[in-house]
Amino acid sequence: MRIVCAPDSFKGSVSAAEAAAALAAGARQVCPDAEIVQLPFADGGEGTLDALLAVWGTSARRVDTVDALGREASARYGLSPDGRTAVIEAAEANGLPQVSDAELQPLRADTYGVGLIARAALEQPGTSRADSMGQSAEVGQGAEVEQGAAVEEILLCIGGSATTDGGTGILRALGAEFLDENGSPVPAGGQGLASIARVELGGLHPRAREVRWRIAVDVDNPLTGPRGAAAVFGPQKGASEQQIQQLDAGLQNLAQALAAVTGAQPEDYTDAQGFGAAGGIPLSLVSLLGAEVVPGSTMVADAVGLKSALAQADLVLTGEGRLDSQSLGGKVVDAVASRAPEGAGVVVIAGAVQLSPEQTRAAGITAAFSIAPGAASLEQLQADAAQLIEHTAAQVCAVFVRR
Repeated sequence: MRIVCAPDSFKGSVSAAEAAAALAAGARQVCPDAEIVQLPFADGGEGTLDALLAVWGTSARRVDTVDALGREASARYGLSPDGRTAVIEAAEANGLPQVSDAELQPLRADTYGVGLIARAALEQPGTSRADSMGQSAEVGQGAEVEQGAAVEEILLCIGGSATTDGGTGILRALGAEFLDENGSPVPAGGQGLASIARVELGGLHPRAREVRWRIAVDVDNPLTGPRGAAAVFGPQKGASEQQIQQLDAGLQNLAQALAAVTGAQPEDYTDAQGFGAAGGIPLSLVSLLGAEVVPGSTMVADAVGLKSALAQADLVLTGEGRLDSQSLGGKVVDAVASRAPEGAGVVVIAGAVQLSPEQTRAAGITAAFSIAPGAASLEQLQADAAQLIEHTAAQVCAVFVRR
């Protein structure tokens, strides 16, 4: 019997790797002779870096960078075992939590720190020793990557940002220049977008266009307009109504400036699905570096080999903190259920289940169970989450093997 445990993290409780281990432990109680595969999963948002590192068995690397306000910071990125794929969680540099100790500055915040991480990944030496850019591997956490390997692909996860700069900070860190009509560099962040008249790429990092870029998004918002980056996500980054209008106009101008470079129409950028994610990060990377915007769960599924891992599975255990309608829109549970082989049981174990049996079955899910043993506070469930996941998995497997 083959049982695959492929959960998301339970936010605030356990990581995806811890959840997978708990599911496996529960399955092993009932099915000690089964082939049990642990595959921590994520949808491109928070926890994706840790999920991939757990599957790859490699160490996180640290690099000196700056946060969204330009203050010195440290951030992680990961490498696949062959050293050819790097994964970056942008929020490690430009995330809202990193600037929670300061007043939100939506016009000033920028993605330059994310670009510094990307630059470090492009120049990584393929070993775990510190290099000249301040990189180091976290000692004792995972295997070495292949020596001498050069990164060929960057997986960029962009959720949770404090920025609305259209990705210009990333490109500046990689050597691009955004100039006004007088040929002077525009101010960093969203405040300078409306002044951009010309883009210079002469100093662009020589490898920036050589690698494949994939950007994980979990929203389909366009760049500008009432559903755009500024209008929808600006308020959570501290933007007033006037600042939202300024940022929206700036992104529109940036799209025009980039279209002049690429020969595209501005509407190709302003109306494209997903370009409004993380303050418009996809705009600069797609137009100048040829990046591909993909659903986060699809990107992670490809990176961890989800389809092959699920092949021949008799039972698939997945889960997350809360199973609701959003879970069926390309999130982890949806990605796992849609790729499970025909005939396999697909069971969701979650902190809370807010879908009817009819809804779960329509989504290709055999059944869904909450880990709550009865009346309990959120704090209690979070504290005992790993044990409750294990116990619930054991109950599920006991029913499954006797059906």
